[in-house]
Amino acid sequence: MAQVRINQYIAGKNLASRREADELIERGLVFVNNKKAVLGQKIDDNKDRVEVKNTKKTLVYYAYNKPLDIVTTTPQKGEVDIIHHTRFPHNVFPVGRLDKDSHGLIILTNDRTLTKRILDPKIGHEKEYLIKIKEKVDEKFLKFLTGGVEIELGVKTKPCVVKKISTNTFSIILTEGKNRQIRRMVSAYDYNILDLKRTRVGRVLLGDLKHGAFTPIDSKLIF
Repeated sequence: MAQVRINQYIAGKNLASRREADELIERGLVFVNNKKAVLGQKIDDNKDRVEVKNTKKTLVYYAYNKPLDIVTTTPQKGEVDIIHHTRFPHNVFPVGRLDKDSHGLIILTNDRTLTKRILDPKIGHEKEYLIKIKEKVDEKFLKFLTGGVEIELGVKTKPCVVKKISTNTFSIILTEGKNRQIRRMVSAYDYNILDLKRTRVGRVLLGDLKHGAFTPIDSKLIF
């Protein structure tokens, strides 16, 4: 007898993720042998008959302007994450990270397939940032960033596109997303970041979206 948790069974059939399967169970849309399933229930996948109703869901996509001091996910004591800071019409999650000390554009969606594509390092999805530093932006500094930076022993960032905007401001386009990558790149040159804002993801622009505000977007703009 092969006993598996029902959410694992549903995920294995590619009908929903485990988390989404639990949501369907809570909504009374999953049946085992014509009886409503319960959370954590185990089934015999060779014997029991599982039926999932209404698995189709509306996929939504939002552009959100994350304020400073709001964490993307997993808040620690005293911290607030995006989902608890702003109420969205649908159950969504942020795509990727934007650290607590940074602000700007982040995509929120309930589309896990698209999320995997955005975060896949092999695809090289573009993200653009506007950075203000304490020091002056010069050609030597820009060349240092452009060629890729060793941010720790044996870990070097990919080459990127960097452009001077003003005396102490520059833009940078990344196709990867290592943890606190830009801050570590700038720090490796012994420079100091005063402000870090993400302005673009794919073809989605932050524009004049207010801090803490969100707006629906077309998923075609993301790729």
